[in-house]
Amino acid sequence: MENELTKKYGLITAIAMVVGIVIGSGVFFKAEAVLKATGGNMPLGIAAWGIVGLIMIICSYTFAIMATKYEKVNGIVDYAEAAVGSKYGYYVGWFMAVIYNPTLTSVLAWVSARYTCVLLGWDITGGSCMTIACFYLVASYAINALSPVIGGKFQVSATIIKLIPLMLMAVVGTIVGLVNGMTIENFSTTVDTSIGIGGGLFASVVAVAFAYEGWIIATSINSELIDSKRNLPIALILGSLIVVFVYIFYYIGLAGAVSTEALMESGQSGAKMAFQNIFGRVGGSLIFVFVIISCLGTLNGLMIGCTRGMYSLAARNRGPLPETFKQVDRVTNMPTNSSIFGLLLCAFWLLYFYGAILTDSWFGPFSFDTSELPIVTLYAAYIPIFIMLIKKEKDLSPVKRFVMPILSILSCLFMVVAAILAHGIAVVFYLIVFAVIMLIGVYFSIKNNRKN
Repeated sequence: MENELTKKYGLITAIAMVVGIVIGSGVFFKAEAVLKATGGNMPLGIAAWGIVGLIMIICSYTFAIMATKYEKVNGIVDYAEAAVGSKYGYYVGWFMAVIYNPTLTSVLAWVSARYTCVLLGWDITGGSCMTIACFYLVASYAINALSPVIGGKFQVSATIIKLIPLMLMAVVGTIVGLVNGMTIENFSTTVDTSIGIGGGLFASVVAVAFAYEGWIIATSINSELIDSKRNLPIALILGSLIVVFVYIFYYIGLAGAVSTEALMESGQSGAKMAFQNIFGRVGGSLIFVFVIISCLGTLNGLMIGCTRGMYSLAARNRGPLPETFKQVDRVTNMPTNSSIFGLLLCAFWLLYFYGAILTDSWFGPFSFDTSELPIVTLYAAYIPIFIMLIKKEKDLSPVKRFVMPILSILSCLFMVVAAILAHGIAVVFYLIVFAVIMLIGVYFSIKNNRKN
């Protein structure tokens, strides 16, 4: 066994990881949610895609500034530790390892299974869908745990594949919609006028956050990235710009494929219906297969970050069983024990997601949407990092030291307020669960301090 990860990923893989983690499921999964939240108001929906895209670009640029200065083991944990302190870094790492990474990964496994079932005409909440979700989860883990190089190559391939349906819909859907008048009609008509602009925008912003989320996980490979101080900032910024362009263009194309009212009524089949309207039943179904591959590519990218969660803590001799979790397999150069525990956490959160969202609630008021609220918590966790960047990095230019971090802080505060307005009392029950899990992290921190 060894305890060091080697440099094995290049710039192309890093850009593909940013684009691949972000693009994949949310643009399909949340498009219908945005339409429902805005009452079918297309311009308001595009505003939500644009606002969150701008927030991602601002925050990723600020992290890119930090990436040129810090390079250790696990991206966001490094930045939290370097900017605020080792204790804060530990708690951010604990949150990422136990809540954030596995909740998103488990949701992506279900989304991938959901679209597989849509293609096959099966129920998206029954046993068939959950069985497929479990299979996708284990398969993604196996690829990354047994051969991280294959996992990286799959990430690049899936990124290229997933851009095919998005760009086809963006270009062809827009042209067809402009010719037949569907685009103009959808942009000038609001299906449900009872929904206020403010409420619709905030709800849409929180939903869209899922579609944009995951880019920060790409920083988890900074110690495995060749020339990371140069390549990681480039990957973050270029990747973010590509994502924003593709998302907004796709959403406009969707408006040319089918009426907003039909999309709102069709639910999970909306994306499939849109592709079939443009490319025919057979052609639309074949392209929809690319949508499933797109989701699997996102799942793979999230799993890359998930497998390293406990390792990032153990490498600092923090968290439970650090000697166990910081071991790296000498053949695969993967933190095997950390990977296994990451898979277990994903399975737990998939079970929770089913019991809280997909069936009659098992958890009463403690049933919250794990595809949205953990994301907003992470934005809140960014704020102290940005504040300390302003305070400590006196050698930076005014734009890098003050302007971008302040804009990033305001962006994060906007996301927190939007979540509170959109989810209401569910935020309180989520924070109770969050507090309990974080207290478990406090216990291990105190235990490690006593041992050391």
